[in-house]
Amino acid sequence: MTPALRAIREHFPGCALHVLVAEEVAPLLQHLPGLARVWAFPRRRGKARPSLSWPLIRALRQEQFDRSVDFGGNDRGAIVSLLCGARQRLGPLWPGGFLGRRFFYTHTHRMQPGGHQSLTNFQLLSAWGIAAPDCPKLEIYPDSGLAKVAEQLLPRPAILCHLATSQPKKEWPLAHWAELYRRAAAAGQELVFSTGISPREQALLKDLKQRLPEAPALPVLPDLPTFLAVLKRARWFISGDTGPLHFAAGLGVPTIGLFGPSSAGKWAPLGSRHCALQADNCTCGGDTSVCLSQRPCMATLSPEAVLQLLLEITVAHRGQLER
Repeated sequence: MTPALRAIREHFPGCALHVLVAEEVAPLLQHLPGLARVWAFPRRRGKARPSLSWPLIRALRQEQFDRSVDFGGNDRGAIVSLLCGARQRLGPLWPGGFLGRRFFYTHTHRMQPGGHQSLTNFQLLSAWGIAAPDCPKLEIYPDSGLAKVAEQLLPRPAILCHLATSQPKKEWPLAHWAELYRRAAAAGQELVFSTGISPREQALLKDLKQRLPEAPALPVLPDLPTFLAVLKRARWFISGDTGPLHFAAGLGVPTIGLFGPSSAGKWAPLGSRHCALQADNCTCGGDTSVCLSQRPCMATLSPEAVLQLLLEITVAHRGQLER
């Protein structure tokens, strides 16, 4: 969403731009320049929380917005768009959802699937005459007050490898991570591992440490702002298709994305500082979070291929800095 927010600011100079996002991801935008306010929406997937959300809706209505745009395009987003009361309410038309959703907006745009996800928002903004940039740039700014804490947690800029994703079928096998660590260490590259905070994600790191007791890893971090501050210190970031991959790109950290069930062409961070490897064709069904194939596609991405790409871009990056 951040490239679209920048485009809105440039198209409407001097506007007071507010953003409403789920409360768990509000820190991603908290320090973004040009925002008048970031509103954190209390939510729980599959459950309405009217006692918490209605006071927020009332406060939003008091702002008397001239325009609103719903980038989510789901039923919740349509309802909130209507309740916030902006005079012009722009929303996308996607297949599915309840039949009356289009009437919650004053203006709609029929969306065409395909293309990179960063550009999808600009399909919608074209209704306001806002065009997409040649290469959308993600933007995230960490809390500068956490810089010292981050330095203690990651004393030296290293290659940060993130084990977990929201869906296990998107995760690179632990045996591959272990082999990458051994090969990278032999090549003089320092790898540090991280993972998510859920018990399942922490179990991945525990399993890896049993295979590689000597491998350094980040501790469980207390919150998202601290993770962003640590992530900013990484020299490179390697992971599957997961939120932290895009956080790293937004923080300006070069990335290597490992893609299998999802498309690198649609989801990999854009720009010359970011690379991606696409696994063989995935045979998993889209409605399962766990790979059911006898030959998981992520396993076809070899540690040798990942290390070779890492070494190649490290040399290229060093050459750019020297020039």
